[in-house]
Amino acid sequence: RKKVSAESFLNRFLRTVQGEESRTIEDVMQIFAGLHELELADVANYITQPNYISIEQFEAYLLSQGNDIFNPEREKFCKSDMTKPLSEYWINSSHNTYLTGHQLTGLSSVEMYSKALYRGCRCIELDIWDGGKDEFNGNPIPIVYHGHTMVSKILFEDIIKALQVFLMLHPKSYPLILSLENHCSVPYQQVMALQLKSILGKQLYVPEESSLTEPLPSPLQLRGKVVLKGRRPVGATDEYDTDSDAADDDMTDIQSVWTEKSTVSGKTPKIVKIAPELAKLTLFHGSKFKTWADSNDALMNHMHSFSESRVISLCKRNQTHNWIQYNQTHMSRTFPSGARIDSSNYSPILAWSTGCQMAALNIQTPDEALLVNDGRFRENGGVGYVLKPSILMVKEETEPRTTHLEVKILSGSCLPKPGGVSMGDCIDPYVKISLFDCHEGKEVESSQTTNIVFKNGFSPIWKFEDSFHFDVKNSSVAVMQWTIWDKNSLPRDDEFIASASVPISCMRQGIRSVKLFDQNMTRSGAFDFASLLVLVKFEQSQVEI
Repeated sequence: RKKVSAESFLNRFLRTVQGEESRTIEDVMQIFAGLHELELADVANYITQPNYISIEQFEAYLLSQGNDIFNPEREKFCKSDMTKPLSEYWINSSHNTYLTGHQLTGLSSVEMYSKALYRGCRCIELDIWDGGKDEFNGNPIPIVYHGHTMVSKILFEDIIKALQVFLMLHPKSYPLILSLENHCSVPYQQVMALQLKSILGKQLYVPEESSLTEPLPSPLQLRGKVVLKGRRPVGATDEYDTDSDAADDDMTDIQSVWTEKSTVSGKTPKIVKIAPELAKLTLFHGSKFKTWADSNDALMNHMHSFSESRVISLCKRNQTHNWIQYNQTHMSRTFPSGARIDSSNYSPILAWSTGCQMAALNIQTPDEALLVNDGRFRENGGVGYVLKPSILMVKEETEPRTTHLEVKILSGSCLPKPGGVSMGDCIDPYVKISLFDCHEGKEVESSQTTNIVFKNGFSPIWKFEDSFHFDVKNSSVAVMQWTIWDKNSLPRDDEFIASASVPISCMRQGIRSVKLFDQNMTRSGAFDFASLLVLVKFEQSQVEI
């Protein structure tokens, strides 16, 4: 066969293989018109008839954006989806944003806030402490660093200036939420409030007291604004017992146990006062979790933070449905265990399955979990806000949608060398396919690998007869990840090449192109044309309920 007709392309390919049953002959003619405009290297089989394409043009379509595995309807931005209360979204979130690496000995950098924002994060964290005094006027200087560690210190003021510059360049960004871990005394908090107002001006969202009894505002209402998460107790000068709220602080399990023992033994916990100047700028009030009944009765601007171990514990105790219901009107934030001093990440899947909006990750570490997060927030134009699936917004307990998935890895195209370098030996690529899922309150991860193709990164072809099967337990939150590795003599020395993560709910069946990204979730330079060609078959179509 030297050419493909429009009728055959529509009926035998788009509708049958690709499952695009709503496609019309007009759609096909539009695709063909675009393919006829391409300048292909092989012109021996040049076709001028508008209702036919050559085999070379068909191959070009397979690797094109129009045939991407990520459903374009889910990837593009939808403004009409931005009108719900904030509690109805997953929000791209960062933990200890200021760190460039190690949690105890690394460096802090203002630049990390810009990197987080450009990666798509819309909730960023600041750990603020009392610094010194200005040598000229004696004013307090709030600083940001990982307290009680050897991590370097940066100025709170410099971070706020960086946010202001970002909003000046991107005034239509959806709200930037600052998660303030406030360890400052009142004079330093007063300076923080002054700096927030003077630097951000109208870009700072200052909630009216009357609005706190109403549902949370929507991302559209807060567009171009900075929103504060911190402490807004009843009566801004109320004392707040920070040690009794251990779940809100980034503490290790050992520290939490010590806190409980010291409290029981009669030692007085540290008392922190909240400056009224800062409290009245704050929308989200972090409060200690006691019972779901108490939490649901609280004002909707009250929210909880949970460590990853607490997330697992709550789900094990069959409290997932209670948490889902709470997250329909209130907010939750989860963060990595304090034991992750290497800044590694936990999988956000379990937190997302409870409806938790902010699953905060260490963005300085591009591990599997962060790449899963990147895939999730490709949805809705990459604006950092993704509307939660309907299964997480219904009152009755609902069984997750399941499916069976068959994947074949057919070929690769223009795979770069590790790090995108131009020099070096030809790569020996193989593909690791991983499914990140959850079932009955537990994380479920399964991985399979292809054979190795030696000395070919330009157009590797894997064994077509190899099929990889996956049982998806919760298709609303599950994410599939393709990672390309360069094989070395020792498995631990295998080098990362590129990756792509796609939510199951956004995945299209058929012979599809998978765009590959570097560790920074970008496609530039050597990664411009890197892709896989895969065959995906669903037991049933992924239609959102």
